Amino acid sequence: MSGMDHASGADDADREGSRRLPPSEERDTVERLVPAWLAETERHDPAAARRARTEWEQGSLSARTAEDLATWVTARVTDTGFNEDEGPRVDGPVRITPADKDAVHRWLAERGHGV
Repeated sequence: MSGMDHASGADDADREGSRRLPPSEERDTVERLVPAWLAETERHDPAAARRARTEWEQGSLSARTAEDLATWVTARVTDTGFNEDEGPRVDGPVRITPADKDAVHRWLAERGHGV
C-alpha cells in the first residue's frame, strides 16, 4: 500500500469510527459471514445461491455476486450500537457489526469489486 493510500485509509477509518483489520482478519470475517449469506440466499433464490456458492468455492466472485454480498452484509448489520430508542433491532443468524460490514466491503474492493 502506498503512503498516500495508507493515509487515506487511516482517515477513512477515523471518520467512520472503525478500525481497519489486517487482511487475514478481513478474510476470517468474510469466511464467517458467507455461509449465512449463502443459506439465506438459498431460501430466497436457489439458483443464485448455487451460482454464488460455485463462485465462492472457485475463489472468484462475479460483479453481481459481489454486489449481492455487499448489499446483504449492509442490510444485515445486527450490532449497531443503538439502544432501543435509537433504532430497530436486527435479528439474524450471525452477529454482524458495522466493522464486519466494512471489512467485507474492503475485502471485495481489494478484489476489484466496486462496492
